[in-house]
Parts: sequence; C-alpha cells; structure tokens
Amino acid sequence: MRLHVADHPLITHKLTVLRDKATPSPVFRQLTEELMTLLAYEATRDVRVEPVTIDTPVVQTQGVRIADPKPLVVPILRAGLGMLEGMTKLVPTAEVGFLGIVRNEETLLPATYAERLPDDLSGRQCFVLDPMLATGGSLAAAIEYLFERGATDVTAVCLLGTPEGIKAIEALGDDRDVTLVLGALDEGLNENGYIIPGLGDAGDRLYGTV
Repeated sequence: MRLHVADHPLITHKLTVLRDKATPSPVFRQLTEELMTLLAYEATRDVRVEPVTIDTPVVQTQGVRIADPKPLVVPILRAGLGMLEGMTKLVPTAEVGFLGIVRNEETLLPATYAERLPDDLSGRQCFVLDPMLATGGSLAAAIEYLFERGATDVTAVCLLGTPEGIKAIEALGDDRDVTLVLGALDEGLNENGYIIPGLGDAGDRLYGTV
C-alpha cells in the first residue's frame, strides 16, 4: 500500500473550517467539494493515459488523453456523495458507480446494503471516495469488493484518517495495488470509534441531520 498525506496550507485551512462545529451544512458541503478537488490532483497522479495527435492553431503536436477503460469513481454512500462533484470536475470522463456500506455502531463492522457497479471491472482503475477513514472496516470492505470484481488498482481518497484505519487497509496485503490519499492523519479513535479530533459525523454534517 502507498500512503500520501497531503501537506498544503489550503487543505489545512479548509479542514480547519470543516472541523469547527459551528460551520453550517452549506459551507461544509462546499468545502468538502473543494477539498476533494485538491486531493484529486494527488490521487490521479498515476491515472493511465495514452498518446494522441492533435492540431493546435499553429502546428500538429503530440499529447496524451485518459486511456480506456476510463477510471471508475466509487463514492461510498452516503457521505462519499459529498466528494463526488469535486472528483468529477477534475476527471469529467470518469464513470461513476456506487457502494452503500454502513457501520454497525455496536460491533463497528461494515455491512453492504446497496451496490451499483459494472459487473466486470477488469483493467479498471478505481477511485473510492469516503470522507472518514476511522476503523477502516468500511473502506477495506469496499476496496476488497472492487478487487473481487476485477479492478486492477484502487486509490482511496479520504479527508481524514487514523493510524487504526491505515493498519486495516495495510492488512489487505501486498498483492493488492492500493493507494491511500488523506487530507490529514488524525490522532486516533475514541471509545465509540470516532476520529479524534475529527470533525464529527461527515454524513450528518453534509446533509444537515444534526
């Protein structure tokens, strides 16, 4: 597994506003989208491209374009939806699938309740979007699900992560081509499995249910 923790003042600034419990849902949603676009630059560093010949107004030249099959972006419902627009703005030709995974608040184990993906992901680069990497159970389950469908490599993008969550992704094994991109690495989890200092429940704050 490859790990990249973003180190940019704009990302840190926006995360600080997200963490503030006084930040209203509309601002929270806007900043989440902006943060995703910033993180997407790093997440797509190794996106596959192919050469292409084009005509500029002056001369013919060589460039590149995103190769087929196109990348697949997979937000984890529901909170991952808040990151989707920021990703597709950067990669508008990407296809989008969905995974619904919920964490049992007593056992902290993930359970899949919805799925909308191509049946065959052979040769596909997949980008999983999930704001919070807490215990890592939900994200690890999503990544494993994509590999079982034939994905070539998976990049997971999270606003915040924990050492516990990173260990869960590392436990998938070296035979899985996984990259993890984080906006920040937080201290860890409290007794209820929430990230400290964190930002609360991202889904609730995105959609105004607190």
